[in-house]
Amino acid sequence: MTKPLLHVLSGNAVWPPPLWLMRQAGRYLPEYRAIRAQAGDFISLCTAPELAAEATLQPIRRYGFDAAILFSDILMVPWALGHGLRFAEGEGPVLPKLRTVADVDALNIDRMVREMAPIIETVRRVRVGMAREGFDRTTLIGFAGSPFTVACYMIEGGGSKDFAATRLMAYGEPLLFQRLMDVLVEATVIYVSAQIEAGAEVAMLFDSWAGVLSPSLFRAHVIAPTRRITAALKARFPDVPVIGFPRLAGPMLAEYATATGVDAVGMDTSVDPVRAAAEVPAHVALQGNLDPMALLAGGAAMADEVRNILRAVRGRPAIFNLGHGIVPQTKPEQVAELVELIRAT
Repeated sequence: MTKPLLHVLSGNAVWPPPLWLMRQAGRYLPEYRAIRAQAGDFISLCTAPELAAEATLQPIRRYGFDAAILFSDILMVPWALGHGLRFAEGEGPVLPKLRTVADVDALNIDRMVREMAPIIETVRRVRVGMAREGFDRTTLIGFAGSPFTVACYMIEGGGSKDFAATRLMAYGEPLLFQRLMDVLVEATVIYVSAQIEAGAEVAMLFDSWAGVLSPSLFRAHVIAPTRRITAALKARFPDVPVIGFPRLAGPMLAEYATATGVDAVGMDTSVDPVRAAAEVPAHVALQGNLDPMALLAGGAAMADEVRNILRAVRGRPAIFNLGHGIVPQTKPEQVAELVELIRAT
């Protein structure tokens, strides 16, 4: 049996399009909240293979999505490299602020490989669980944060409105910034390769803050490292597709899709799918891009948005998804409503 998501990522149009949602495992699900409480804290959950595998599979059992995505976080890479990470309640991720060559040189790839072992075990357990529970049409997606976005959190020490310190370093200390990017490219290739070897069938690269960059820096620090990672993964695993998500890329989306070598490009909420369908090469699948707030609203407002997206991507390789992750206030029945709407198309 051909898995619908893999069929699309091979360049084929499937109707209705396969469906999965970013943050489909999360706080909107009561079963997730139960295991989150059991784990005690978020990093402990990400590094507990039995619990993380359960979190990965929960939305597949409930909704029958066409993809399961590894339950983890993009910031587990700097954590594993030894940079430090904690999640403060109501504050989000907190990291040391990377500022010097010594800070970059302290990042330890060998340490990362050791620390990531529980996450790789989670991938193995998910594949076993998928086979045991009969999810024959479901594709397992592994993922990592793209180097630029991971660098943003490492330099700023957490989230930011505009990532000014990161942009300033890219302009004012380009050798230091490139040194960091090179480490993160290497780490990402190693990490994602291990996920694939453990059973991930697709790799996804999340560049959540790509849109804060000028076109020249976007080409240098979003497109170029993504191209390097994709090429390295393709050399090792030629049959494993890569999905790139350059959030808020705007008019750079088509260039990203063309220049990076990805098999699919994620559209964020701001992207006009009609324009994306016209400008992104026909062999590159489009993924997205329902506004999570439309999902939260549900009803006619959501249905109208869904129809607009489906109309725009019909006839070309496409994956239905959100333009960003599910918000915690979403009710499980609203997600069920969306799944029914897509499957009934």
